Amino acid sequence: MTREGLRGKIQTVLGTIAPGDLGRTLMHEHVLCDIRTPTTRTANDLGPEITLENVWQMNYGRGVKHAGRKYMLDLEDIATREVAMMKNDGGNAIVELTCGGLSPDPAGLRRIAEGTGVHLIMGCGYYVNDYQDPRNHGRGVEDFAAEMVGQILDGAWGTDVRAGMIGEIGCQAPWTDTEKRVMQGAFIAARETGATINVHPGRDPDQPQEIAEFARAAGFPTERMVISHIDRTIFDEPRLLRLADSGVTVEFDLFGQESSYYGLSDIDMPNDATRLRLIRALIERGHLERVVISHDICYRTRLASFGGHGYGHIFRNVVPMMKKRGYSADEIDAILVGNPRRLLTFV
Repeated sequence: MTREGLRGKIQTVLGTIAPGDLGRTLMHEHVLCDIRTPTTRTANDLGPEITLENVWQMNYGRGVKHAGRKYMLDLEDIATREVAMMKNDGGNAIVELTCGGLSPDPAGLRRIAEGTGVHLIMGCGYYVNDYQDPRNHGRGVEDFAAEMVGQILDGAWGTDVRAGMIGEIGCQAPWTDTEKRVMQGAFIAARETGATINVHPGRDPDQPQEIAEFARAAGFPTERMVISHIDRTIFDEPRLLRLADSGVTVEFDLFGQESSYYGLSDIDMPNDATRLRLIRALIERGHLERVVISHDICYRTRLASFGGHGYGHIFRNVVPMMKKRGYSADEIDAILVGNPRRLLTFV
């Protein structure tokens, strides 16, 4: 594939499609993934099987020790069924952002896309510092850039399956030197391919803005950047509006997490109704075109097969809630179709 061959198209794991063929899109999910920490993987203690009796405790984070199995999305038959269920609920496409450090499986994604008819758009690049191969800490910006360009034009992770987006590029708070070099490489790769970048920010309310300013200082167009996990990072409207004012797309991607409990940080997680209120504030500021949504499913316990909401939750439950709360058909279409189409189309 060449840069010119990609221009004006969207690249799925099965090849390129016309932007008009994309449909309703979840902009941040994991379908095949292993988000166990390197330490947990080394211990290889998977803990108990997930059951109706323990799934709540696993999600709440207390009462079930060594629940390593929760963090593994490695059951391809179940993944295929879950993606097909999403299609039945009204979804058409999933951006799958399992990148380096999270055990990406491009060939598996291709089989799932073939088996379901759902457009799967694969990410590339690297997750946060502590998940990366130790050899990455000695690599330079140009090396990272060349790898990402190859993942888009030729194929990723030893396959000929090509990525359609850069990311989720991982950042911690504070931001590490390795992560900054990966990000700088992503800027170069995005310029050379025309792809958009998705960023995983650190758990600090000011880091999304820091990332936006870092991009601007590097001369990277912020309108080609999506910042994920806003709903576990920014909780006040002034910060949120300032971030959108910078030109980036803000992604509320934890829909379906209705509990205030969040085990990775001392925050009160918002519920779906709160997410919709914050999105309304962005729309009233004139930022309808800077909003995308998703679930960021990366735990088995969030799959319908294990007692969770599944990939269809937004189409099955959130869209009706949006209508009840005064969202127009055009606003819903922008968030689920128009904005993803624009961001995923190579320029």
